[in-house]
Amino acid sequence: MTKACTSVVVANSKRTMVTVHSAMKPRCTSCVSSEKLPRRWRHRFCFSVSTAIIVTNETRGNPNGYNSGLTPKMAFLFPGQGSQFAGMGKALANTWPAARRIFEEADDALGFPLSRLSFEGPEDQLKLTENTQPALLTVSMAAFAVLQEQGLRPDYVAGHSLGEYSALVAAGSLRFADALRLVRRRGRYMQEAVPAGVGAMAALLKLPEGKLEGVLEQAAQGEVVSAANLNSPDQTVIAGHAGAVARAMDLAKAAGARRAVLLPVSAPFHCALMKPAQERLRADLDATDFRDLSRPLVNNWQAREIRTGAEAREGLYQQVPNPVRWLESIRHLAGWGIGRFVEAGAGGVLTGLLRAIDASLAGLKFGEPQDLDTLGAAGWLARN
Repeated sequence: MTKACTSVVVANSKRTMVTVHSAMKPRCTSCVSSEKLPRRWRHRFCFSVSTAIIVTNETRGNPNGYNSGLTPKMAFLFPGQGSQFAGMGKALANTWPAARRIFEEADDALGFPLSRLSFEGPEDQLKLTENTQPALLTVSMAAFAVLQEQGLRPDYVAGHSLGEYSALVAAGSLRFADALRLVRRRGRYMQEAVPAGVGAMAALLKLPEGKLEGVLEQAAQGEVVSAANLNSPDQTVIAGHAGAVARAMDLAKAAGARRAVLLPVSAPFHCALMKPAQERLRADLDATDFRDLSRPLVNNWQAREIRTGAEAREGLYQQVPNPVRWLESIRHLAGWGIGRFVEAGAGGVLTGLLRAIDASLAGLKFGEPQDLDTLGAAGWLARN
């Protein structure tokens, strides 16, 4: 992209030609001529671009001067709590020394065999939030280490809730050992913020658009209930007092939701009941060194791009009682020209959400050795 660039014309097999004005920025998809697009495409015009033609002042009107077939940018996504399972990371550590070293570093930093808990369980110990969070972080960093060895370098990173810590390590803002200690304490503070049985979380599936606010207002009745994870157009997770969550589930079904599912969690994350945990975490965050990021991150709290250590620290503080704005985050990444997404870590929750947000998004996961074959078959292991 040069200063002479005035627009980009994007075409693919599903859509007609669309003009995107660049404002002379490297990510040329930052400003859309929305009148060129049907309303339902205005936020996602570049999700599955197969051909991009860069139109410059010098090449306008000269088809031979166009630069076509550009490789889409790549983002790494890092999963959060709920993706864990006994056995996670074991095959990575057995296959690649780089992954094994990550688990050894985690064991040393925490002073107990986190690797054994990840590889063998038992499930009841792995499910404890103060264990789950560092275990998931470690698996994500083991996967990231292998991906780096394979030559993959993300242009952007993002993480879902706990996964934002993984994303910050991948972006060079947080040291891995510091992140481990932070998430272990974060997990403990969250668990201790609300007595067992007082809080709850539920997933509302396919609630008609515009109904959520009214459902939550009616359900509250003086208690806390709010959106905790805005995951996709068809999935919103709510959190709060158990009674208010139960009322919201009934009201959501009456308002047209296909399902309302109570989640098996140990605390009501990402709602106002987490404010005590947020305040306890502040001192730990302030005592930790955060460096400016080597690659930009889209944060949970604001669903916006950040690049400085100060922004990273504040985002981790603010995310504790506030919702994860995942749907917005993915739409922003796609709108900035990200055409490939790799979920680095346990499970495939975020890859599934990617498809739910837009089926044309290209997303693959990497958390097991066989996943590397899939990345290779897709041609993603070549230097991007």
